[in-house]
Amino acid sequence: AVAALFLYLARPTCVSLIAGLAIGCAGMALRAWAAGHLAKYESLAISGPFAYTRNPLYLGTLLVGVGFAVAGAHIGIGIVLVAFFVLFYLPVIEEEESYLVEKFPGYREYRERVPRLWPSLRPRYQSAGPFQPGLYTRNREYQALVGFLLGMVILAAKSVYLP
Repeated sequence: AVAALFLYLARPTCVSLIAGLAIGCAGMALRAWAAGHLAKYESLAISGPFAYTRNPLYLGTLLVGVGFAVAGAHIGIGIVLVAFFVLFYLPVIEEEESYLVEKFPGYREYRERVPRLWPSLRPRYQSAGPFQPGLYTRNREYQALVGFLLGMVILAAKSVYLP
């Protein structure tokens, strides 16, 4: 329903598409970086972007959403985006943190040192864990990339064929 509303409201222009693509690519890069450091249900992720923010995947998703809102060039899209994030993602983050406190003993300390969403300018947790391409694949982050690219292609087509 949100995607259908988005496509209906979108009024992309060349400038809005370029700006939105840039913002969205930053979000996708953050998501990719995070996915390569996340061994779900196995260990507490504290390396890579997780040293700057506890929720880099959600922050990346927010940036992708902002990118789509900018690319769509309609204020209503931005309002729906903010409402969706507040009503859906913030409660999910709370629920996940409750699970992580129970699952990983070190999570309480990690939570005290690393900000929830807005990243710190310097790492708040030191870890030498490298990016692992296998984790990127196992976490199926490529699916988000395909969805992002498809969405941008649809917006570009709408700007050309339905001015």
